[in-house]
Amino acid sequence: MPDSNSYKIAPPPVDPNETHDSRLKRMKMRSMRRGIKEMDLILSGFADVELTDMNPAELDTYDALLHENDHDLYLWVTGQEEAPAQFQGLIAQIAVSLEGN
Repeated sequence: MPDSNSYKIAPPPVDPNETHDSRLKRMKMRSMRRGIKEMDLILSGFADVELTDMNPAELDTYDALLHENDHDLYLWVTGQEEAPAQFQGLIAQIAVSLEGN
């Protein structure tokens, strides 16, 4: 079985017709409607505070993160498992925001 930290995740394709505001709204909605309540609360709070200040590359990473499994995300955010390298900075940012709440 491959190491879960060694795989690369391609960001989801960006709709060239999607406006910046529409993208933020889509990602905020996806942050609120996850699958497990814990991740709904964690990501919706983070998205409300942080998304508007993210640059396009950071938004791409967050968009890719939203396509990950909730159970994996929860383990990463709570430090029970190490996040894949491409998400480590973002997961650390989410964890810090969680501590502030």
